[in-house]
Amino acid sequence: MDGRNFNHPRKESVSSTQHEIEQSAPETGSKRPLWPVFGPAAGIIALVVIAAVIGGGGFSDALKTINTAVTASIGWYYVLIVTGFVLFAVVVAASPLGRIRLGADDDEPEYGTLSWISMLFAAGMGIGLVFWGAAEPLNHLANPRPDVAEAGAPAIAQRAMTQTLLHWGVHAWAIYAVVGLGVAYAVHRRRRPISIRWALEPLLGKRIVQGPVGHAIDVAAIVGTLFGVASSLGLGVTQMSAGLQSLGILPDNEMVQLVLVVAITAIATFSVLSGLDKGIKWLSNFNMVLAALLVLAVLALGPTLFVLREFVQSIGSYAQQFVGLSFSTLPYYGASGEEWLGSWTTYYWGWWMAWAPFVGVFIARISKGRTVREFVVGVLVVPTLLTTAWFSIIGGTALYQQVTNGGLITDGSVSTNEALFSVLDRLPGGALLGGVAVLLVLVFFVTSSDSGSFVVDMISHGGNQHPPVWSRVFWATMEGLIAAVLLWAGYRAGSASGGLNSLQTMAIIAAAPFSVVMILICISLWKALSRDVRRVRAVESRIFRREVTLEVAEALESESPAGSHAARNGKPDQQSPRPAPPGGSLR
Repeated sequence: MDGRNFNHPRKESVSSTQHEIEQSAPETGSKRPLWPVFGPAAGIIALVVIAAVIGGGGFSDALKTINTAVTASIGWYYVLIVTGFVLFAVVVAASPLGRIRLGADDDEPEYGTLSWISMLFAAGMGIGLVFWGAAEPLNHLANPRPDVAEAGAPAIAQRAMTQTLLHWGVHAWAIYAVVGLGVAYAVHRRRRPISIRWALEPLLGKRIVQGPVGHAIDVAAIVGTLFGVASSLGLGVTQMSAGLQSLGILPDNEMVQLVLVVAITAIATFSVLSGLDKGIKWLSNFNMVLAALLVLAVLALGPTLFVLREFVQSIGSYAQQFVGLSFSTLPYYGASGEEWLGSWTTYYWGWWMAWAPFVGVFIARISKGRTVREFVVGVLVVPTLLTTAWFSIIGGTALYQQVTNGGLITDGSVSTNEALFSVLDRLPGGALLGGVAVLLVLVFFVTSSDSGSFVVDMISHGGNQHPPVWSRVFWATMEGLIAAVLLWAGYRAGSASGGLNSLQTMAIIAAAPFSVVMILICISLWKALSRDVRRVRAVESRIFRREVTLEVAEALESESPAGSHAARNGKPDQQSPRPAPPGGSLR
């Protein structure tokens, strides 16, 4: 058998599938705006902001009516598909599909694990954890789910924590993981521009995603991101303002809040101009350190033993009730069940889906070089553990203070803006802790704003990962301007948060059609990953067959008469431990 056909078989490797997977040269987007996306997105944003300012309370009421109708009619659908996203992410990670690397097979992760987790955590949850850390468990204690309303105070308190973890845990991050993984695979494995539309290419084809359908998807992603970030920025400064007043630094009024919006926007603009590797990465790392210091201080200065016991019990309660709560729609509780579900679980699922384009694209951008399994575990498990620790310490301390001494719930209601500062004020060194909390809110705002600007900027330039400076400044300024205008309009209408709530409601309503896009991303991703795995297995099979054939050929050659003939002709047998004498034989 001729061994020449099997020279260097190991030069073919699994990475040779890369040529098959990459169907074209790298596509990096444009240095100029993609006007079919940029123009409509800017126009829609301007029209909605103008309507919110002019329409005032009437516009806000109309949106609330639409939102109530949406959540009441398709709340069951939200519950079902979000749980489906959790199942999808787990199956993908646990299956052979999880071995696929987001990039070339020899790519290493672009960012260290700690920086990667810090950035995705700050973008994904950020200010919400500070805003709701104490307020949500207290709200569930004050107004519990209808199915636990008749239970005793201890049972209601534990259920309040479990319900909070459901809203901020695995389900939220599974929503982000679906979009992030779909975009990351398209960008790093298939070398497409970084945009939502390209996650659908394996299903819809290149022609469709480059046409009006793809433009519409990206416009929706930009509008949802701007609405989400701007409304969070505006609502968050109301918490900062309340915190500064509780510390006796500044009054809580319109002027202070507007100045805070301007200051945060300026810092975020500087950060986004510094780029991903400097400003955003550095602020995210600083954020994690500051959050860790605050939460450890609360643990040490608060009811430490109670919090530790509560943390352990909450993990067990969350795990025990995970499946039941995941599918809970409260059908036997009539209007009260619908109202509660729409105000909390359905609201959260819609809100996370509204944020999914922003967070998903950002996570995809920073995840090059990780395997699918590493991506899913990192996005689902680690943030959920951090979230559980945060709520157990901050929220657990709040529940302990309320159950033992009261005072945090007044007439069945909780002051969401002031809840965290009220909890910290009851601890030793409360003023210092309050100052740290205000700083943490500020930095979380900046990281959300600069990350959001960065994502919108990339999408509006056709997926360019390094968009021009003027565009970064434009979108960062737009976020701050929208928040400031709606705060101002809200004060004119008699409600500081009225216009911002309208924007937030718009984002949640937009989540309904985007949920269909997310389902299509799941189908597209499964199709692409399965095809990738089949190609990898085919290459591995060819390598194995060639290696076995070569070994058999070498063995046969060493035992064949041709080998002895070569030895008799003075050619040493390569398999012999020593050369034969000249002119002799191996015998």
